[in-house]
Amino acid sequence: MEDKTFTISVYSENNVGLLNRISGIFLKRHINILSLNVSESEIENVSRFIIVVDTTEKWVKNIVGQIEKQIEVIKAFYHTDEETIYLENALFKIASNLLFDEKQIQNIIKESQSTIVTVSRDFFVISKSGRRSEIEELYTKIKPYGIMQFVRSGRISVSKEKMEISTMLETLK
Repeated sequence: MEDKTFTISVYSENNVGLLNRISGIFLKRHINILSLNVSESEIENVSRFIIVVDTTEKWVKNIVGQIEKQIEVIKAFYHTDEETIYLENALFKIASNLLFDEKQIQNIIKESQSTIVTVSRDFFVISKSGRRSEIEELYTKIKPYGIMQFVRSGRISVSKEKMEISTMLETLK
């Protein structure tokens, strides 16, 4: 089996220490977490972890099984990139003079479908949502002009198919 990118979704109660235990599961198997995002989910009082890893399907099944053994975890799923719709977000802070002095910067912003979030005397901030490759391409184009600050979020995703947890919770109502 060859390594693939998998997105693991974990629905859980929001308890202190769970993130540490989940990351320990990956650490014990020497599997690097490429991206991690935790937020509230579509279910009241339930959090959702989105974890992205490169590994084999055998290992991801094993990891999901270990995660589901945690008391606070309601359900965990894994999906390939083809089975999900996903995005990342990034912010670029750039010196303001470039916006007016370098015409190419405006073209790069427009062509990349980025948005200018704020402009001040000293800097302006560009926001870009998209696939990691799109964000990296924008980064590569802007880098020669100088980036004051850069930050990228972890992956956010939804599955294309209805997830079992929705059905499971409907039967409990």
